[in-house]
Amino acid sequence: MTEQERDLAEVIAIDRSTRRRCAQPLPAGGTCRNWAGPSGLCRIHDAGGDAEAAAEPEDAADAGALEELVASLLAFIRRRVTGDYDIDVYGFDRDLTENIILPLARPLYRSYFRVRATGLDNVPSTGGGLLVANHAGALPFDAIMTKIALLDEHPAHRNLRELAGDLALRLPGIGALARKTGNTLAHDDDAVRLLTGGELVGVWPEGYKGIGKPYSERYKLARFGRGGYVRVALQARTPIIPVAIIGSEETYPIVGNLSWLARLLNLPYFPVTWQFPWLGPLGLLPLPSRWLIEFGQPIDVSDYPPDAGDDPMLVLELSDRVRDTVQQMLYRNLMGRRSVFF
Repeated sequence: MTEQERDLAEVIAIDRSTRRRCAQPLPAGGTCRNWAGPSGLCRIHDAGGDAEAAAEPEDAADAGALEELVASLLAFIRRRVTGDYDIDVYGFDRDLTENIILPLARPLYRSYFRVRATGLDNVPSTGGGLLVANHAGALPFDAIMTKIALLDEHPAHRNLRELAGDLALRLPGIGALARKTGNTLAHDDDAVRLLTGGELVGVWPEGYKGIGKPYSERYKLARFGRGGYVRVALQARTPIIPVAIIGSEETYPIVGNLSWLARLLNLPYFPVTWQFPWLGPLGLLPLPSRWLIEFGQPIDVSDYPPDAGDDPMLVLELSDRVRDTVQQMLYRNLMGRRSVFF
């Protein structure tokens, strides 16, 4: 580190002696990284709260939140200046993701889509797991919301590593950002390495057919490809966790597809929605549907032989089982849904 960098680091260093992290131990070792409240625990591990916290004036709470935001930003700048951060072989920048990128998307999760996550106890606190979810909504907000749900609401605050299509990683700017936030190319070898390395991996097998399907086919699952994700789970010997996402279909209700324009731009689809292009730039704003993300019971594949992934009939059978499970989860949650937006 140069003398100039050292001086800058000293200038922006902050005194965090009066601020505490949550004291809750995690199954993977260490303690929770969230900031603690008056009880010494974060809002997730201190679900009941206490009278002192409840009586705290709103302006004091707002001031504390602002102080925490500024402190976190200054600490982030210090780490970038001093090089005190890591980027893995796939390009995942945990520090940038957790402290800058996801906080920008968090208001969508909490206030705009008002996401409710259930079944988080079905997601392991340690070790690998393959999450398989439905895909919809023209733009991949479902992947972002699932990522925030696991990082914020899961007791172990786990990061989700998404398997992305080649197009998403080729787009200028977006591709680099996707890799920095944990996305990697949907390739069997990379997926197996991540799973055997103890990571949670997310896959949306419907692909572009799912995310670009018309609103008239909402919540009707498209084909789950050829079951490549099943081969990955069998090879890595990690559980498959079905995930049902309600609300994504209504963010951009697709009523048409300009296929000629999509071919011209080398895109899989070019959607016409209720908002776009009729409202111009405002049409890019998603509708504020209320979301529910349910994490289902894990499907254990550890009892299958090591070469089970070479059996195409078994792979298709398991893929159909996962697809049927997600479809039933969608139907069940839709039955209990009171309103799309409220």
